[in-house]
Amino acid sequence: MMMKRKIAVIGLDSVPPEMMFQKLLDKLPNIKRMYERGIHGSLETCHPPITVPAWMVMMTGKNPGKLGIYGFRHRRGFSYNDGYIVNSTSVKEKTVWEILSEHGKSSIVLGVPPGYPPKQVKNCNIVSCFITPGIEKTFTHPQELKDEVLEVSGGNYIFDVTFRTENREKIKEELFEMTSKRFDVAEYLAQTKPWDFFVMHEIGFDRLHHAFWKFFDPSHPKYVKGTQYEKLDEEYYRFVDERIGRLLEIFGEECITFLLSDHGSKGMSGAFCVNQWLEAEGYLRFKKKPQTVLDFDKAEVDWERTSAWGWGGYYARIFFNVRGREKNGVIDPERLEDEKKKLSQKISSIKDNSGRKMKNLVLEPERIYGVASGDKPDLMVYFDDLNWRSAGTVGHPSLYLFENDTGPDDSVHSMNGIFLVYDPKKRDLSLDGNGAKELEGARIEDIAPTLLELFGLDGVKDKKELFVGMDGRTLSSVIRALD
Repeated sequence: MMMKRKIAVIGLDSVPPEMMFQKLLDKLPNIKRMYERGIHGSLETCHPPITVPAWMVMMTGKNPGKLGIYGFRHRRGFSYNDGYIVNSTSVKEKTVWEILSEHGKSSIVLGVPPGYPPKQVKNCNIVSCFITPGIEKTFTHPQELKDEVLEVSGGNYIFDVTFRTENREKIKEELFEMTSKRFDVAEYLAQTKPWDFFVMHEIGFDRLHHAFWKFFDPSHPKYVKGTQYEKLDEEYYRFVDERIGRLLEIFGEECITFLLSDHGSKGMSGAFCVNQWLEAEGYLRFKKKPQTVLDFDKAEVDWERTSAWGWGGYYARIFFNVRGREKNGVIDPERLEDEKKKLSQKISSIKDNSGRKMKNLVLEPERIYGVASGDKPDLMVYFDDLNWRSAGTVGHPSLYLFENDTGPDDSVHSMNGIFLVYDPKKRDLSLDGNGAKELEGARIEDIAPTLLELFGLDGVKDKKELFVGMDGRTLSSVIRALD
């Protein structure tokens, strides 16, 4: 079994298989070598397909309902406009590295979200993620690791870039600088710190896609041909491929490497104004109708006559105004399920700006997760297979926007990320011994149990205890191929 070998996970945020395994693979020599010698496939993400919670679903094996995390921002309790941003303290379930720590294994954890503030985990060197407010904060465990990270990165480690802006030259410059520093730190940690398990996360792909997709994808609704950014996708992917090659050399022959993404990306069609639609359908009432565009929280809502409202984002979160639950609730609790069904049916009939019926999906947290803890929405809505975002702002002249209402944006998320596993000791890794390379049916929840199974963990009498409460299954064909 694999317990005597190291395992590394290189996490690339928002990379779709169509981009890496089809469009650009021949331009990426290191990833192509991993692809040709290893096992690859699509990795089905969670609901919702968002960076937070997806990486924690991957690294705990538990769905968002068990984690109680449904995106970056959450409604606090049953308030109307009190929200909070998820951070590392929101994650109560054990991650792979926490479980490994309990069994004497060492880990390096670089930038896995939500990773701020950094948790104090024995046998771990941890650097926090892109939600970190700045380098003046404590962003490492142990705390003294911060000085090393800053020294390696020239005194200015970069957690994230401002990407919803029209200043694309600045985005491009900062994007490459951020990613270069991230891999500099990754190389340093891999060479100088003890580890059995190494995991890093790079947010740069997500930022590249949001800021530049319309420049390199001719199928984008707002494609701009012939700019200096036409091949920026290739340039950035090649840049990261070269850095991955350097990491593989450092990892050496005794390390099995996974290349994973949390979800995919695709061109954005637009944003649908969910609250304006709810108003038109009689669910939402204003004391004073907005005459200019403003955040919903700043609008004068008549809560005593409002039965439902929504939040914007990659998907719409719908909340019902329930008597005895919300302060000014109007829906009797016994009517809530009927109201959910009625609204879901109406949502399914929404058409886009051209009159075509959207492929909308309405999800109920309790039904899809089994357990739905924390501050969950009543309904989760994907507009037109996620091609349209949800615009939570109000006061627009139309239900249809062709920009993100929170700033310039070219892409949305899709349901499939990448899965690639590579063993340098095996030149021809296959699933069945007959050359089968493509793994089918892998889900993001499957990664944590698969990693733990590969480690074996000496001294664990009942291996089932490791997987209690996990929604994922061990990818047994991958285990057999690597054995």
